[in-house]
Amino acid sequence: MAALRLQVLAVAVALVAAAGCGAFEFEEATVDAIQLGFRNGTLTSTALVRFYLDRIARLNPRLRAVIEVNPGALAQAARADAERRRQASGGALHGVPVLLKDNIATRDRLNTTAGSLALLGSVVPRDAGVVARLRAAGAVILGKANPSEWSNFRRVDAGWSARGGQTVNPYARSATPCGSSAGPGVAAAADMAAVTLGSETDGSILCPSSANSVVGIKPTVGLTSRSGVIPITPRQDTIGPMCRTVSDAVHVLDAIVGYDKLDAEATGAASKYIPRGGYTQFLRADGLRGKRIGLCIELFVGIDAERWDVYTKHLDTMSEHGAILIPDLDIATNFSELSDQEFLLMKAEFKLSLNAYLSDLLHSPVRSLSDVIAFNNAHPVEERLKDFGQEDLLDAEKTNGIGAKERAALRRLHEISTNGLERMMKEHQLDAIVAPNHNAGGVLAIGGHPGIAVPAGYDKQGIPFGICFGGLKGYEPRLIEMAYAFEQATKVRRPPTFKK
Repeated sequence: MAALRLQVLAVAVALVAAAGCGAFEFEEATVDAIQLGFRNGTLTSTALVRFYLDRIARLNPRLRAVIEVNPGALAQAARADAERRRQASGGALHGVPVLLKDNIATRDRLNTTAGSLALLGSVVPRDAGVVARLRAAGAVILGKANPSEWSNFRRVDAGWSARGGQTVNPYARSATPCGSSAGPGVAAAADMAAVTLGSETDGSILCPSSANSVVGIKPTVGLTSRSGVIPITPRQDTIGPMCRTVSDAVHVLDAIVGYDKLDAEATGAASKYIPRGGYTQFLRADGLRGKRIGLCIELFVGIDAERWDVYTKHLDTMSEHGAILIPDLDIATNFSELSDQEFLLMKAEFKLSLNAYLSDLLHSPVRSLSDVIAFNNAHPVEERLKDFGQEDLLDAEKTNGIGAKERAALRRLHEISTNGLERMMKEHQLDAIVAPNHNAGGVLAIGGHPGIAVPAGYDKQGIPFGICFGGLKGYEPRLIEMAYAFEQATKVRRPPTFKK
């Protein structure tokens, strides 16, 4: 938090700089609007970074969405401005400030800690693969967003970490910010950055996107590199954008997909899904036309009457825009068994993956999961052991690699995915399933499948909820078409009013 205080001095300058940029509308600015401002001279990257630093300085004491700001952000912005003066054209993210979830490594003055005090001061050997791509695209790394500590593998309150405190939903303090990417979701919703980047293992992009009324893309596993990202499991971990519009999220996706030799197996396998010409070509207002969309009653269980009425209207809207809805489908999935088998396997994978990540650091106070557990025991107040414990970390430490139980769980998860979601979608020739919030998160996660969450509405208390379009591996183009067409047809999202 000290780095945040260093930026408060920039607040007064930010207001002057913003006023000097003419008629540019900073609040809720989209990537396209930002690039237009750069081209017509009403905006500079420096002014934009100062605007977001001002927002963070004013809002973060309440929202706790940002764990640390980059002391080099203004220098990066000045460099982008200079590049633009020399060469008029740049990519969609050139000069655009990005906040990263604090499990995504940056080789700079920022920490990468997954919210844990145990990793404070650790030094990574290189930028994460997605960060290298963002820098190559000319983006400005604005800072790190607050995660649920250890991406909620240590089961804490959603959005809490020892480093960042409790992230708060900007629409209602009583509402959950949801998921381990709560910080990126809240920061995007509260306009604390142009765009943000989160990670998902099971629901951690889809849930906070829905809860904070932003768009979140959970890519096919391997479409984006996981190298340099503090892991849970390489089977399911994926990195994706969380933004205020589908268009913005797609611009970020275009910048971060691709092969990475440091995540060669997964990115090599998924690279075949990347379309020639990128993903922005699928931002089509008629993108629902002709799409076959499946409805599984199991995924709508627990939805109250108020929200059900809203979802029903949205389904009618999809039909009016040419979608073919296939109702009453059976996804043939025992969700309790899915969860049990997933966690059994995940414990062993987490220990193996985390130990490998920690061993690669140039410097670190901890070098293994057992060191992390010992650190927490030595700092029980700061890490709130009395409130949250660390049972999952302890259970993971007891594992001894991938043995017979884990291999059996892996086979069973493959069967659940193959005989459930995958069979249903192929038999009914579906382009997508649609589900409330992150209710499809588990079935998408275990198969490495993609999903896109889009704002769907607000209840009587003003608390947001979302809708998710999910598909099979490589279905991003058609999911983007549907999500964008739905967004444009409904225009649900509204900025938060920061209610108490």
